[in-house]
Amino acid sequence: MAPMRDSLVRENATALYRQIADRLREEIAAGRFEPSGRLPSESEIGIRFAVSRVTVRLALDRLETEGLIERRKGKGTFTVGKRVRHPLDRLRSFHESLRLQGLNASMRPLSAAITATPPDLTGAFGPRCLEVRRLHLVDGEPVALGRSLLSPELVGVDWMAAGEKPIYAVLKEVTGKPVVGADIEVKAEAAGAAVAEPLGGTAGMPVLVMIRRSVFADGACADHAVFHVRPERYSFVLSHRWEG
Repeated sequence: MAPMRDSLVRENATALYRQIADRLREEIAAGRFEPSGRLPSESEIGIRFAVSRVTVRLALDRLETEGLIERRKGKGTFTVGKRVRHPLDRLRSFHESLRLQGLNASMRPLSAAITATPPDLTGAFGPRCLEVRRLHLVDGEPVALGRSLLSPELVGVDWMAAGEKPIYAVLKEVTGKPVVGADIEVKAEAAGAAVAEPLGGTAGMPVLVMIRRSVFADGACADHAVFHVRPERYSFVLSHRWEG
């Protein structure tokens, strides 16, 4: 079956691209492209309206000039202002937070190895700890690099096989204890090459940094995680209600 096509008033090229821009503007306002904020490709838009890619580009140029969309080389076209949100007032893993927003989220294991414990964490993990690195993606695009320091007793976990299983779930399986709380700090910094490269950027790029210390019910440290996050489409939110 041939794809459905939207009808346009075909007077001239100018009228066509303006009509397409008007239609897409209305759909952006209505939230049609939520939750990712990603628009169809130029080819898909061209098929939908039965127009050339030149006409599609003119329409997108118009929306870009109006500040409604942004084009990201090799990534696609997105609505401006659409951000992935991570609530700070709920105890959720980073990956779970993405999935609960209806996003096409995935997680790629990068490494898992024993390393020297930072001096401020030796009381929690001893002189050596397990470092697990994972890359978080939305629509195949990197959004965050996660690095978790864990007890060396988790060294026997096959982290590659664990795939997209949240670290909180792995901790409960291995220790039998659920994570019950976390202290979180958020700041901004310039990324070094080791962080920027997996995120698809260059050294010096700005990143948001979330530092999270999670604990078990007895107060023992469950994990110490640092997430370096691309800030263009990501925000941290904290909700609060006054008691009265």
